[in-house]
Amino acid sequence: MTTYSIRINQIKVEVNTESAYVAKEVTKKFNELCRIKALKGVASPVKSQDDIVYKITKRSIDSRHKPRIYYVYSVDIESVKGCDISKIVALLKSAIEKGNVKLPKDIIIASDTKYEFPVVLNEKELLLASKKKVIIGGFGPAGIFAALKLVRAGFCPIVLERGQSVEERTETVNKFWETGELDIESNVQFGEGGAGTFSDGKLNTMIKDPTGRIKEVLNEFVNFGADSSILYVNKPHIGTDVLAKVVKNIREFIIASGGEIYFNTKITDLIIKENVLKGVKIVNTRTKEESEMCCDSLCLSIGHSARDTFEMINKKANIGMEPKAFAVGLRIEHPQGLIDNNAYGDCECVMPAADYKVTCQTGKGRGVYSFCMCPGGYVVNASSEQGRLAVNGMSYSKRDGDNANSALIVTVTPDDFGFDVLDGVHFQQELEKSAYEAAKGAVPVQLLGDYCKNRKSTKLGRVTPGIKGQYDFANLREVLPEYINEAIIEGVSHFGSMIKGFDMEDAVFSGVESRTSSPVRILRDAESLQASVKGLYPCGEGAGYAGGITSAAVDGIKVAEKIALNTHCSLS
Repeated sequence: MTTYSIRINQIKVEVNTESAYVAKEVTKKFNELCRIKALKGVASPVKSQDDIVYKITKRSIDSRHKPRIYYVYSVDIESVKGCDISKIVALLKSAIEKGNVKLPKDIIIASDTKYEFPVVLNEKELLLASKKKVIIGGFGPAGIFAALKLVRAGFCPIVLERGQSVEERTETVNKFWETGELDIESNVQFGEGGAGTFSDGKLNTMIKDPTGRIKEVLNEFVNFGADSSILYVNKPHIGTDVLAKVVKNIREFIIASGGEIYFNTKITDLIIKENVLKGVKIVNTRTKEESEMCCDSLCLSIGHSARDTFEMINKKANIGMEPKAFAVGLRIEHPQGLIDNNAYGDCECVMPAADYKVTCQTGKGRGVYSFCMCPGGYVVNASSEQGRLAVNGMSYSKRDGDNANSALIVTVTPDDFGFDVLDGVHFQQELEKSAYEAAKGAVPVQLLGDYCKNRKSTKLGRVTPGIKGQYDFANLREVLPEYINEAIIEGVSHFGSMIKGFDMEDAVFSGVESRTSSPVRILRDAESLQASVKGLYPCGEGAGYAGGITSAAVDGIKVAEKIALNTHCSLS
């Protein structure tokens, strides 16, 4: 359903004065609107800003004139005392379509598509649907939102998650960071909430979605405990501490609504007959007890670290897979103050920890770019396999750590690692093995200056690593292929011209960043979203159809829609 509203853009307000000034500007702009002839007798100017109610739809930061920093707002007018806003919107929309009116500067009639799930079961259908088993394989963002939308529609999905609940998982991960004792089934990669639970909780995405699914994802996060500011800030994030609570709240709602969730339960095989999915084989990762579970539909929402599942699927001749490009590199840490100064200058206002995004093309045509930038965050040991080590970035909701970190990564393609389906996986594993061996199981770190000079660091400089897990000095040049090292060195030099001090010699590298996206894609039909096996729905980041929390959640919703529609059709 599409609704329309009066939107005022480009309300530019100096930081610390925004509340009163925004209301004043909204009142001023509305009164300008009242002068339009098409609104004569319908819209009357107001004298008090208290007579107008508005909703913030977007807020970004303009720091081009630092140290003076501005917030830039877009707002929708919701109501005006003495005026019928819906009638005003309708008149303006009609006049604009006829070309009879020109709106004042920065005022538009904005459209907003409200998301609606395509199926809601009635009482008779609920009984019939209960006989149709839907399994969600994996409880990261894609699986969470597939399950959430299905239970809201009246279905009772069964969730199978190889890792632990978020509460138990947090304890397991903290123990790993303290002792190095790795649980290969429940870690930073596996468990309730997926890999995003131990990240920055970024919700911005590059995907386009005219259906309203992205806004629906954000609304659901707010419904279950996230701050409402994620609905309008330019680069929304939740933070790992808040995200864990939100995930738990969603789980409890799913169970209360009739869904079932089984933790420590891994899918080990698919039961397929005449090219139709009939069920799954599973194992309890704690007791090692094996069993089977029948189903009519499987939303396969595994993460991109589920390499054993990739291997299992690759052995199925009737399920198509292909290798895909991804990126690898290193994490780099700077003092957060350096990044803040670059963004805000000598601004005396209290500002959020600044982020950055940098990218360049090397002389040899390699793309080098920052990824998963964590202001005021930490580097985390994100390993999930014995004898192999990978890192990721994480920050809490306050982003109040001493350092800023991001991955500096280089795109690699099958031309680099091979064209067999699992060659990208094996490439990642070799890098992670080298990283593990470089510092004997600790996270290998190296100062930028030493990395450029191809020598092991022996002492720290101005940056003390903010790393969750043990770390030690190593030569990271020996972990990565030299073509990637050369690209990173050239990229850092270029980024130093964009952000003063970015190429400081005592910035700290750690590695290896190898889990940026899935190295494979499980093929599915563009319309039905099913693999070549009927009833199997590859979904989310692990299947190669998303890249981050929000896009994975959106893909989970898409798959839930298809499962619901197909199930609904089978009931009639």
